[in-house]
Amino acid sequence: MSSQEDLILQIQNLKVRFPMKNQSFVHAVNGIDLNLYKGDSLGVVGESGCGKSVTFSGVMRLIESPPAVIEGKIIFNNQDLMKLSPAEMQKIRGKDITMIFQEPMTSLNPVMRIGYQIMETLLVHENISKKAASARALELLELVEIPDAAGRLWSYPHQLSGGLRQRVMIAMALACRPKILLADEPTTALDVTIQAQVLDLLKRLQEETDMSIVMITHDLGVIADVAKRVAVFYAGRIVEKASTREIFKNPLHPYTVGLLNCIPTIETNTPRLQAVEGNIPDAADFPPGCPFHPRCEKATDICHREEPLKTTPSKNHQVACHHI
Repeated sequence: MSSQEDLILQIQNLKVRFPMKNQSFVHAVNGIDLNLYKGDSLGVVGESGCGKSVTFSGVMRLIESPPAVIEGKIIFNNQDLMKLSPAEMQKIRGKDITMIFQEPMTSLNPVMRIGYQIMETLLVHENISKKAASARALELLELVEIPDAAGRLWSYPHQLSGGLRQRVMIAMALACRPKILLADEPTTALDVTIQAQVLDLLKRLQEETDMSIVMITHDLGVIADVAKRVAVFYAGRIVEKASTREIFKNPLHPYTVGLLNCIPTIETNTPRLQAVEGNIPDAADFPPGCPFHPRCEKATDICHREEPLKTTPSKNHQVACHHI
């Protein structure tokens, strides 16, 4: 575990609710507590709809409030991002904290050459000339290993493959040498060969720059490859946190066990892949007690009545389950 002096980001009791027409709310995030350290690599895993992306969109202040109701603290460099004005947040977003999204074609401007898009980030956040920004954009494309970087610099996004577009997004994210990189499903739309190349690139760049990475994904294989620590999300909550090694060696929460059982292995003799039965509960109508109990084989009466408290069964391993 890193020291308190290395702590770079704290998410404290973050809650995000979205209003509905019938005056009820969708409870997307329900009390998230997370720490991120300098040079850290944190994996955030869970099914679609469990609150992963909303949590870190909240960190980036990309959620409109109102209409969304956001509570809690997000501490970065000893300041609460929730209390910053839009102008103050703009100075941090894209410079100190950056984000890579799942599908680059929805993030890149289709009618602007990629060189100009990278230059735009530099010109907004750095005191730099257009000539210097152009040179830096070329350096960034070479850094992320785009072939014929000089020729690709003035291409449009549609002229690049999915893997190259994702590399452009990484180049844009690294343009201002950020302290934190949030990667939201950055390899989902890529084939496995390109996925491996992108993950290797992210690991190498982290080692070279000492930035902190949060890898948001539903793929535990990606987590095993990139992250040192893991937070397992379910129904807008963290149900288990531990080192990646500990999660794979000794998973404690039934949901974590279920996710790991979904991974096919060479030793698997069963004719069908395993799955976590059931679905994530409706965020507008969570069941009482533990939100996982409708899908849990270990559920008992207390699981139906009371939400479990977080416990620490071993050092740096936290879990929220009545039966641990």
